[in-house]
Amino acid sequence: MVQKDKGAWAWVPVLYFTQGLPYVLVVTVSVIMYKKLGVSNEDIGLYTSILYLPWVLKPLWSPFVDLKSTKRKWFLSMQLLIAIALLGVGLTLPTNMFFVSSLACFWMAAFASATNDIASDGYYMLGLTEKKQSFFVGMRSTFYRLAMVTGEGLIVVLAGILENKYGDNTKAWSITMSAAAFLMLIMTVANFFVTPKYESENTEDKEKPAGFLEVFASFFKKPGIGIALAFILTYRLGESQLVKMASPFLLDSPDKGGLGYSTEQLGTIFGTVGVIFLSVGGILGGILISRDGLKKWMLPMVLSLNLPNILYAVLAMTNTTSIYAVTATVVFEKFGYGFGFAAFLMYLIYIAEGKSKTSHYAIATGFMALGMMLPGMISGYMQQWLGYDGFFVWVVIAALPALLLLKFITYPADFGKKTTVTNE
Repeated sequence: MVQKDKGAWAWVPVLYFTQGLPYVLVVTVSVIMYKKLGVSNEDIGLYTSILYLPWVLKPLWSPFVDLKSTKRKWFLSMQLLIAIALLGVGLTLPTNMFFVSSLACFWMAAFASATNDIASDGYYMLGLTEKKQSFFVGMRSTFYRLAMVTGEGLIVVLAGILENKYGDNTKAWSITMSAAAFLMLIMTVANFFVTPKYESENTEDKEKPAGFLEVFASFFKKPGIGIALAFILTYRLGESQLVKMASPFLLDSPDKGGLGYSTEQLGTIFGTVGVIFLSVGGILGGILISRDGLKKWMLPMVLSLNLPNILYAVLAMTNTTSIYAVTATVVFEKFGYGFGFAAFLMYLIYIAEGKSKTSHYAIATGFMALGMMLPGMISGYMQQWLGYDGFFVWVVIAALPALLLLKFITYPADFGKKTTVTNE
C-alpha cells in the first residue's frame, strides 16, 4: 500500500477541481442554458431544482461506496460517466425533445457527481494524514472555487461568444456542453495519472450495512434534532429561490421585467467578481468564527445572507440596467452568501459532533441540499405569479423563519473557535 500524503500537491488540486466542475454545470450553468433555449421560468425552477436530489440522497448509498471496490476506482468511473453525460447533453440539444433528453443526461451527471463527491472526500481522508488534511483544506477549497469560476465564468462566456458567432443559441450551447464534456474527460485522465493507489480491496476496512443503519437512526435521536432540522431546511429559504431566478432576471428582456443582459455579460459578472467575492466572504467568515466562536457571528451571518437580496428587489422595481448597479448587487449578494454560509457550515459540523461524525455530517448536508431543492422547485411559479419585483420582495421575506428559529436552536457559544471552516 502506498504511503500516505504521497503526491498530494498534484492530486488534491486536480481531484477537487474535478469535483466542483460537474456540480456547477448541473446546478448553475443548466439554468442559464435552458433560459437561453427558451424554457419557461416555471420549468427551469422546477426541473433544475430536482437535480439537487442526488446530493440530498447521497447518504443513503454512501456505505455502498465503502463496501465495493476502492474510492479511486469509484471516482474515476464516476468522472468518466459525467463526461459521457455532458456529451449527451451537447448531442441532444439540437433534437426536438431536447428538454427531456438533456435533463435525463443532467440527471445522470448529477447522480455520478454526488457519488464522485463521496468517493473523492473518502479518498482525501484516506490518502492524507490528519495533519495534512488540515494543511491542504485551503488548496482543496481554492480549486473547488476555480472550478466554479470555470463553469459560471469561462464556459458561460464561451457560450455567449458562440451565440454571437452563429446567431443560433442551440448550436452555441451544443458546442459548449460538448466542450465541457471534453474538459471533464481531460480531468478524468489527469486524475488517473496523479492519484496514487492508496487502497487495497482486500485490506480496506469495510463498514457493515447494519452498523450504518444504526448510525443513521442515531442521528435522529440527537437532542433538539427537530428544531435543528427546521433551521437547516429554512436557513437558505430565500437564497435557494433567488439563485434559480437571478440569471433569468438578468437575461429576460425589459418587457418581461428583466434587464436584457447578454449571456457573455452574465458569465463575466457571475463567474469573475461574483465568485471572487463569494470566496472572500467565506474566508472572512471562517476567520471570524475561528477567532470568536459561532455564537457571536450567527445572527450577523444570517442577516448577511439575506439582506443583500433587497438589492435585487430594488433593481427589479426601478428597472435599473446600469452595469455598475448590477455588478454591485451581485458583489454584495455573493459576499453576503459566502459570509453567511460560513456560520451554516459550522452549525452543520456541530450537529454532526460525536460518534459517527462523518456519517452524520453526510446526513446533515443531505438536509442542506433538500433545503435548496424544495424552495427552488417553486421559484419559477412564484416569479411568474408575483413578477420579478414581487418575487424578490418575497425572497427577502423568506428570511424570517430562520431568524425566528435562531431563538430556539442551541450550540456552545465558543463552538468553532480556533478551528478551520471551509466553504464548498
